[in-house]
Amino acid sequence: MPYTMGDPKLDEQLNTLISDVAGTEPDLEQELVRELVVTSLKLLRDDTDRGDLKLMNAALKEMRYSFAIFQGYRDVKKVTMYGSARTKPDDPNYQIAEQFASRMVDRHGWMVVTGAGPGIMEAGNLGAGSDDSFGVNIRLPFEAEANPYVHESRLINYKYFFTRKLMFVKESDAFVLFPGGFGTQDEAFELLTLIQTGKSDLHPIVMLEAPDTGYWGAWRQFVDTLVAQEMISPDDLHLFDITNDIEVAINEIIDFYACYHSQRFVDGDLILRLLREPTDELIASLNEEFADIISHGEIHKIGATTAEVSSNDNVDLPRLRLSFDRRHFGRLRLLVDRLNEEAVRLGPPISSNTKHQ
Repeated sequence: MPYTMGDPKLDEQLNTLISDVAGTEPDLEQELVRELVVTSLKLLRDDTDRGDLKLMNAALKEMRYSFAIFQGYRDVKKVTMYGSARTKPDDPNYQIAEQFASRMVDRHGWMVVTGAGPGIMEAGNLGAGSDDSFGVNIRLPFEAEANPYVHESRLINYKYFFTRKLMFVKESDAFVLFPGGFGTQDEAFELLTLIQTGKSDLHPIVMLEAPDTGYWGAWRQFVDTLVAQEMISPDDLHLFDITNDIEVAINEIIDFYACYHSQRFVDGDLILRLLREPTDELIASLNEEFADIISHGEIHKIGATTAEVSSNDNVDLPRLRLSFDRRHFGRLRLLVDRLNEEAVRLGPPISSNTKHQ
C-alpha cells in the first residue's frame, strides 16, 4: 500500500516537488525521499511534541551529514577503533593502538575510524594520520573537543550517541577494541549482539591489548559464565578474537576478506558474495560440515539474483546460496572462516571495490 498523505492534492504537490528537486525521472531513491517528507508532514498532523520534533530533526541532520562525509570513501575499507579516553601516551595500550593503526594504513591501505577523542582514539588517529582518519565525535560537557589528528573534512560532531553508534557500525568493515570503560564495554556488547542476532552482517571483531594488561582475559572469564549458564551459545565465542599481538589482530581482519566479500538475504536465503570461486569439493565439504545450520536444501553456487542485478549489487562476483537458519551466526562465522582458509588455493581474487551497504 503506498505511503501517502491520503490527500490527492497534497500527494500530487509532493510528487511535483520531489521531481523538481531531483531533475530526473522518478526512481526508487525519489520514492524513499518522498516517504521521508510524508513522515515529516505527518508529525504535524500527529501534533507531535516539540521536544520529539527537535530530537528527530537533529538525528536526521546528523545522519544526512554523516552519509555525505563517508560517501566519497565507500570503496576504501575501514576499521573502527574503540578504547578508553583516559589512556595516556606512555601507556603500552596507547602505543600498540598507534602502531596498529599505522600498519593498517601503511601496509594494507585501510582507513581508521575513531570517536575522535583523547586516549586510544587519539592514538588511532595519530597512527593512521589525518589523511586516513575519520573522527565521529560526541559532544560532551567534559570532553567536547576532537583530538588534533583528525582533519576537519572527516570530522563529524554528534549530539546523540545513537546516531554516532550507527555510523561506527554502518561505515566500518572491522572493529578493534582496546581496554576501556563503560563506553568500550557498551560498544563491545552491542557489536556482538548485532551480529549474534543477524541485525548486522558478519564482521571481524578483535579485542586487542598490550601484554600483561589483564583486561580482556578477565572479560573473557565473565563471558564464559554466560556460556556456562546457557545465556549464550558456545558457538557465539567464534564471533570475536582476543589477542595481545598486533600482527595477529591485523591478520584476523585481513584474512576475513581473503574470500568473503559481503552478504545479502534474497527471498529468505542467504547470499554470500565471494572474491574467489570455491571448488565443488569445498562446497561438498561445507554441505557436510555445516548441514546443522541449513534449514533445507544445500549450499550451492549461483549467479547474481534478480534482486541483486536490479540494484547492481556486485553482480560480477561469484556467490553461494544457502537457506541459513538465521540463528547460529557463530557457526556461520566458522563457515566463512573455512572459505577464507581455502582462499589461497582458489586462485587470485576477483577485483571488486564496491562495499555492500
